[in-house]
Amino acid sequence: MTEGASSRILLDGAGIRAAMDRLARQIHAALPAHTPVGVIGIRRRGEVLAQRLFHELCREGVEDIEAGSLDITLYRDDLAELGPQAILRQTEIPFDINGRFIVLVDDVLYTGRSARSALDAIIDLGRPRAIRLAVLVDRPGRELPIQADFVGVKVEEPDVPVAVLLTESDGREEVRVG
Repeated sequence: MTEGASSRILLDGAGIRAAMDRLARQIHAALPAHTPVGVIGIRRRGEVLAQRLFHELCREGVEDIEAGSLDITLYRDDLAELGPQAILRQTEIPFDINGRFIVLVDDVLYTGRSARSALDAIIDLGRPRAIRLAVLVDRPGRELPIQADFVGVKVEEPDVPVAVLLTESDGREEVRVG
């Protein structure tokens, strides 16, 4: 999304931190007792958010928790359309997902196709106890029956582009809409 006169900042850095704090508290409250946890971010910005949630959950006292990142490129249903433009990144999940409570993290939930691809990729790695989806931004436009379990902020306007910018990948912190 290009920045234009019609775009506006939905969340600034402080807003993103507050949304991430809320997400961490919601996730912590939903964790089953005595179950190992895996926080897995969908590459690219989902992995940044997953690392932040991992550190926050550790600060809140969650034990037996691991973090990883997932590349869904080969699981995309539009891979043939991407052709040679597809960029493969490495999946880095340094733990066994079997029996683990998995928190799958992404920046924006829109059509649901990225989440579906991530679910396929995770299931190929094993059988977790449960998988829950956490997103910073939930926006209308679902094409598949997928909903987030944990949401930082919800955008109500349909057909409005959303851009998440994070310091680690973009050099600044904000969520822009429009």
